Amino acid sequence: MVPLHPQPTAGRPDLLRWIVPAGTLTGTGPLARVPAALAALLTDGTLAGVRLEAAAVVTRLGPGRTWAEDGPRVRTALHTALEDPAGWIVETGADPRDEDAVLYGVVVDVLAGQTGDFVRSHGGGIDLVGVRDGVVTVSLRGACHGCPASWLTLQQRLERRIRQRHPALREVRDSAAPSGGPLRAGRSSRTRNG
Repeated sequence: MVPLHPQPTAGRPDLLRWIVPAGTLTGTGPLARVPAALAALLTDGTLAGVRLEAAAVVTRLGPGRTWAEDGPRVRTALHTALEDPAGWIVETGADPRDEDAVLYGVVVDVLAGQTGDFVRSHGGGIDLVGVRDGVVTVSLRGACHGCPASWLTLQQRLERRIRQRHPALREVRDSAAPSGGPLRAGRSSRTRNG
């Protein structure tokens, strides 16, 4: 049995991220096909959507459903579905706006979690300005605004954490940088996975 545990999504009570070991499933994004156990929950309206992240299965409840009532059925279906890795087919040619919506949700979660806590503990803040074509634009405030080390916080903390959950991230930009450019002039903000 593949281990998994649920993680709530800030501001989205209808979503649960089910954390699975990295490499359990391949691909990210909306799914064209899911194993029968999950397909049954989509058909009966228990779930309104399922998508993959690098180390999570994100489930969205159908209208009028609650995690208290339907969560155990979803967990059981996920355990069964994870035993069938060939049954998970990622949708190809998905609308890029869908990917941006997924990325937006990941950034909101990351900023609400440990990365945001770290920034807030230093008297600063990072606000999400927008997401477009895989590029995340943020605005720095408080102690972070104008801080010479802010690029390090953005690159080593924020961008790295986002990329762990959404490998398709292109870059993180500071809205105050000239032309909304990368974190440091003349240098890409991309990090290498390693």
